[in-house]
Amino acid sequence: MPMPLIDRIALTQFAKQILTRAGMETDKADTTAAVLVEGDMIGHETHGVSLLNWYVEALEDGSLAKSGSYEVVNDRGAAFVWEGKSLPGAWLLTKAIEQACERVGDHGVVTAAIRNCHHTCALSAFMRQVTDRGLIVQLSVSHPAASRVAPYGGTKPLLTPNPMAAGFPTSKDPILIDVSASITTTTMTQNLAKAGKKFPEAWAFTAAGEPTDDPREVTERGGTMMPLGGQLKGHKGFGLGLIVELLGQGLSGKGRANTPSGVFSQSAFLQVIDPAFFAGLDAFTAQSDFLASACRSNPPAPWNDGPVRMPGESAARKRRLALEEGVPVGDAAWQKLCKHAEILGLPIPDVAA
Repeated sequence: MPMPLIDRIALTQFAKQILTRAGMETDKADTTAAVLVEGDMIGHETHGVSLLNWYVEALEDGSLAKSGSYEVVNDRGAAFVWEGKSLPGAWLLTKAIEQACERVGDHGVVTAAIRNCHHTCALSAFMRQVTDRGLIVQLSVSHPAASRVAPYGGTKPLLTPNPMAAGFPTSKDPILIDVSASITTTTMTQNLAKAGKKFPEAWAFTAAGEPTDDPREVTERGGTMMPLGGQLKGHKGFGLGLIVELLGQGLSGKGRANTPSGVFSQSAFLQVIDPAFFAGLDAFTAQSDFLASACRSNPPAPWNDGPVRMPGESAARKRRLALEEGVPVGDAAWQKLCKHAEILGLPIPDVAA
């Protein structure tokens, strides 16, 4: 069955109302709702409005702060560090990106680290607000209180998938890269395990270090997700994971060395770059346009069922379709949201025909 389609504005307002009724301050609910809906629009449905059910629970148990502001730990203009105080990750990252974009015209490069964020949503959902200004953005996040991925050659979970994203302007759609340092993600692993399904390939290790396609070896039996590169080349994913952890945790001063297990506390690193301080925006887009065109015109491999696509191309297509026809929301997630709305006394948006 096709997923329900909801008008973007109506869905954003609906998500905001759920969050505010659950106690979140209006400005934070505004931003969080917008980022979640953007996640659904670009095809990251596991990091879209389906997260509202968890966010409401987190607001109720206090693990997600309802109000307040961040604490400035250090600020040198071109670099700053914030203590997030368990505030919504979408709000913290958006505020930090806005500040970085405001300052980058004076500094050329602005770098920030944020510690103790609550969930930061889909990293790709933050890219366009930067690339639409003709700027470059890098963003990465780790979770020092959780362990899902063993260091390469080990068997005990230590790291998290550690997603990293980057956005680059072109004269048309931006190039948006969003990958993890592990082969798969925590959410996909948990969803497949709940459904009793297998990974497409051996994407995990058992607790004894043997390759497996069974996600329950990770969720129930002490196994680990494989780093990017798998059993043979996993040192590459391991290295990328270390970069993410050390930039976010090391520069913010909050990481595995001083974060108690069992809490939800993400550490983030972001950087905004202004091409005008280098060879110029026109010079940059001349290169990004040429590279994108050269990649797309590359002869497709036999196993590829279409032309070569650039990272972010599918997201841009889905986004345009969502703006025209409505935002797709998974049926199970939509039913849960409707139940929350009934409990909170909220009107339910219409579903597109």
